[in-house]
Amino acid sequence: MRKTTGLALAFVALAGAVGTTAYAENNASARMREGTMMRLDKAMKDSNGTISFDQFSDAMNARLKKLVADNGGKLTVAQLADALEKARFEKMAKRIIARYDTKGDGTLTTEDITGREKKAFAMLDRNNDGKIERNELPTNGRMGRHHQWDGGDDSMQ
Repeated sequence: MRKTTGLALAFVALAGAVGTTAYAENNASARMREGTMMRLDKAMKDSNGTISFDQFSDAMNARLKKLVADNGGKLTVAQLADALEKARFEKMAKRIIARYDTKGDGTLTTEDITGREKKAFAMLDRNNDGKIERNELPTNGRMGRHHQWDGGDDSMQ
């Protein structure tokens, strides 16, 4: 490969990486702005259409201020990271419970999980023979990530 072709390919790869990063940052800042506007809208509705600085401050940083207060007026990186991680995992847990909880009671049972697995298996077993064959697996990622099939025969049991 010629040196100029190699440099051109390297430049294209770098431009793609920079563009992808910029796009991701733009999406993250758009989500942050959207969250801010939702909090401000709620604060305005609660206070008849106007917001004082104290109301604005409370709307923006209530959770963070509570964390600081709960930790004696100072918050370390480790404490903040723990709180963020806990909030993230609680959000994930709520989504999982909502997805699997068939009775709507906010709890997850073995029956809930088994029922969900049976539905997923039935969707994949297109010919209803009680086995999932390679040709029955979705190829467009509809059921999530699928790794390359490396089984000896063409069925899963």
